[in-house]
Amino acid sequence: MQVLPIVIEIFQHHRRRYGKRRIVADLAKQGIHCGHERIAKLMKIASLLAIQPKSFKPRTTESRHRLGYNENLLLHHPEPSAIDQIWVGDITYIPIAVHRFGYLSTLMDRYSRRIVGWTFGLDMGEHLVVDSLRKAITSRQPSSELIHHTDRGGQYAGRTYREILKRAAIRQSMSRAGDCYDNAFMESCYGTIKTELQMTEYKSCEEAIRELTDFINYYNFERLHSSIRYLSPSHFEATVLPLK
Repeated sequence: MQVLPIVIEIFQHHRRRYGKRRIVADLAKQGIHCGHERIAKLMKIASLLAIQPKSFKPRTTESRHRLGYNENLLLHHPEPSAIDQIWVGDITYIPIAVHRFGYLSTLMDRYSRRIVGWTFGLDMGEHLVVDSLRKAITSRQPSSELIHHTDRGGQYAGRTYREILKRAAIRQSMSRAGDCYDNAFMESCYGTIKTELQMTEYKSCEEAIRELTDFINYYNFERLHSSIRYLSPSHFEATVLPLK
């Protein structure tokens, strides 16, 4: 069997987002077993250069508000063993030419790496994160065992946000003051999104929403994640633990 054409097809389909390890995993799912060295050589022959991931650069959050904080419930909590045990959330900047910046709010299931709720908006008020939270709760219907973890940003400390968490019996957790590694999973997710979208500046909000929608669907349903056995989040959830 000629493997090189299949490697090229996988590489082009995933828009340069797959290096040798994910291509090996993708081939294995098709019943084609090749080693990393062979795939690396084939990629070199075909001049296939994958997008290089950027190193994770943690940042601190502006948290000087008087809305109160929550303790970090994850410090002594075991790693999740099923979906909807821990959600992590954050906000990031999205460059927009006309408006300078838009904002992306997301919530991710820490066990499956699935993005369970997200919203894009032109300002980073409380409504931005409230919308993401409502979408996540509606789609997942989590139990009262769920821990919701974010940084100490004021959006997550707002009255409306806290009331929604309380009604859903979700326990709220926040990073320690000035500790940028406490929410590293979400920071790393944003690094992946921006790197693999090769994000520079969108011409309009419509273009940003279209690109983000396509990528998050790809991220949840198609992209192979090394941390979950080279499965997509949706496949991992369905295979390891059926959705509720």
